[in-house]
Amino acid sequence: MTTPTIKQLFTYPIKGLTPQPMSELDLTSGHGIKGDRAFALIFADYIETDKNLTKNLPWMSKKHFAVQNDWPALAALSCEYEPETAVLTVKHRGVEVLTAATNTAAGRDRISSFFTEYLASIEPTKEARHPQRSPLYLAGNSSGETRYPDREPVHISLLSQATLDQLTARAGSHIDVGRFRPNIVLEGMAPWSEFELIGQHFQLGNALIEVTARIGRCVNIEVNPETGDRDIALLSLLQQEFGHAQTGVLAKVINSGHVKLADVLTAV
Repeated sequence: MTTPTIKQLFTYPIKGLTPQPMSELDLTSGHGIKGDRAFALIFADYIETDKNLTKNLPWMSKKHFAVQNDWPALAALSCEYEPETAVLTVKHRGVEVLTAATNTAAGRDRISSFFTEYLASIEPTKEARHPQRSPLYLAGNSSGETRYPDREPVHISLLSQATLDQLTARAGSHIDVGRFRPNIVLEGMAPWSEFELIGQHFQLGNALIEVTARIGRCVNIEVNPETGDRDIALLSLLQQEFGHAQTGVLAKVINSGHVKLADVLTAV
């Protein structure tokens, strides 16, 4: 049997926006990955206090934020975040449309205004939880300590490359990993065998993790991560071909450690 190894690593600096490929990262017990979903775009309706306090906004569920499964055209923006300088750069169709710092009041205002205006130019899905176009504010701070993943319990996410390959074969069209937004992609595993890891502890790099649950999916996986178009009915395909709507698994970090590309996943 081939040993599972890390093929790709990703963080998602702003919830619901562009993945950031990494060659290495730190897993932190009690947190997950610092800087992963450290920012989010919150609707003004949900802020009962001074907007400046959004820098330290505690975890909130995704219904409070502008995200791709409600506003799919957000995927058409290419966002790159540089944690060392705290600068966010946004491109649209290859053209730079925003460069601003997340650690200054002026920069945060520019980011908030840009995304407010962009949302005014696109359409929500019929199922959007907040279809109204109210102002957006940048939540989170550049320390990497704030976190806005879908689930409040601390976790990271893993997915087998072979699962993606089998989905591509069944769909008859390339299924980009960006549709599933994992932190870690593993190669050297059979399709769907990540489900068999649940309940077990593993050494990954020099970190210790426990795989805890399958990941149930929403309509966001049907959105093309480059164009923002909903172009493949993946939820229906999963149900028809495999009898469920789940891909990938969640894990919690038991002991902090460093991981990098080509590190091995070893049962302990």
